[in-house]
Amino acid sequence: MSRRGGFCLNQTLKPSKEQEQKCQMPRLDDHCWSCSCSPKAETKHSSGANWFASKAEEMMSIITAMLGSAYGSLHDVRTANLIRRGLVLFTVGAFLALVLNLLQIQRNVTLFPEEVMTTLLSSAWWIPPCCGTGAAVIGLLYPCLDSHLGEPHKFKREWASVMRCIAVFVGINHASVKLDFANNVQLSLTLAALSLGLWWTFDRSRSGFGLGITTAFLATVITQLLVYNGVYQYTSPDFLYVRSWLPCIFFSGGVTVGNIGRQLAMGGVEKPHMD
Repeated sequence: MSRRGGFCLNQTLKPSKEQEQKCQMPRLDDHCWSCSCSPKAETKHSSGANWFASKAEEMMSIITAMLGSAYGSLHDVRTANLIRRGLVLFTVGAFLALVLNLLQIQRNVTLFPEEVMTTLLSSAWWIPPCCGTGAAVIGLLYPCLDSHLGEPHKFKREWASVMRCIAVFVGINHASVKLDFANNVQLSLTLAALSLGLWWTFDRSRSGFGLGITTAFLATVITQLLVYNGVYQYTSPDFLYVRSWLPCIFFSGGVTVGNIGRQLAMGGVEKPHMD
């Protein structure tokens, strides 16, 4: 009985393997743990990124629109300024051409057909618009060439100097028909010296000298072609079909119109000149 009782007692005291497995605590790696707040955090993070991206895109579109509007307004201002300057130069060139051509006609330096002389104050009708167009082109080219060469013109940038330049140019034209020399060569040399003096006094730039020479060459060639085709003629020509002093007039005229164009490009702001 004691053996059986002891055996039964031992059997009841020793837990079985199944009970041991049931009594063991579950381990963390035996289960898949998950946090219930993770999907909400991811959703909130993605919605915040989308909001930031939309706001950034909206800001970029606003900045692009503002830059486009500013560029458009600036382009419109530049275009309007260019047109205004061109009209002023055209008016000045047409007026000077009309006055100076009448002076040459009165002194019998140039001769036009009789049917042409009955229009526009006894002058050829096509001279003012042609000279006005040339003045507009030359006056707009001068500041453009200065900026392209990187040499802004700073010598005597004021309207008083420009008006004196115009007065000297008119005086050179007046001298070409009023002064009497033994021959045209002496007159041409005198006018050449005066024209170079005008450039040295009111310009002194390489671009001004180069454009003046180009203007004199092209205008003289065009005048030679007009006289050759019988549009009008010069009395006592000594340089092919024209007078030898005519390139000097065109040179001084190019320098004068160039100074006007430069001053208009400044917007009329006077600056102290460099002596």
